[in-house]
Amino acid sequence: AMLWELMDVQRNPMELVKLKGTSKRLKKPQILTPEEFQELVSKVREPYRAMVIVAMCTGMRVSEVLALRWEHIDFETGAMLVQQGVVNGRIGKVKTEASNDYVPLDPEFAQVLLDLKGEKTSGLVFPSHVTGGCYYAGMIQQQILKPAGEKIGLLSIGWHVFRHTYRSLLDETGAPIGVQ
Repeated sequence: AMLWELMDVQRNPMELVKLKGTSKRLKKPQILTPEEFQELVSKVREPYRAMVIVAMCTGMRVSEVLALRWEHIDFETGAMLVQQGVVNGRIGKVKTEASNDYVPLDPEFAQVLLDLKGEKTSGLVFPSHVTGGCYYAGMIQQQILKPAGEKIGLLSIGWHVFRHTYRSLLDETGAPIGVQ
């Protein structure tokens, strides 16, 4: 009725819309300080350390980090193509169309990847040392991230903390929402 101007606008009509299966955020997202991030990284061994750095420096989802391939990283132009994600060990498309894009590589960040690369020219950046396939994000979170976080006083740290922190840092720089 408000939309069709049959009555005066009394409130935001979207407040009246309720969608099943959705929820409102119950707590504020955890954001790491640069010092907390540095301390966390110092407690994590390779290759998990590099995974954490990739997640933090790019804002990529863990599914995209674990599906990253060497042939999608161009060190000369300083760009990385994100076009795959992995869920339950299966590589497929990224979660959203907006995720299928190039991510710029800062030279210092690119060096972290180059140090990991060695002589490899193709294949997964982070192949499992057990299967050669993709790692399972949940296992890394439980066995590596959470214990490392607890050592420095960060409780229940998960992969999404890096996306929240990345977005928060971009916001502080004044980056437009489209970039964030």
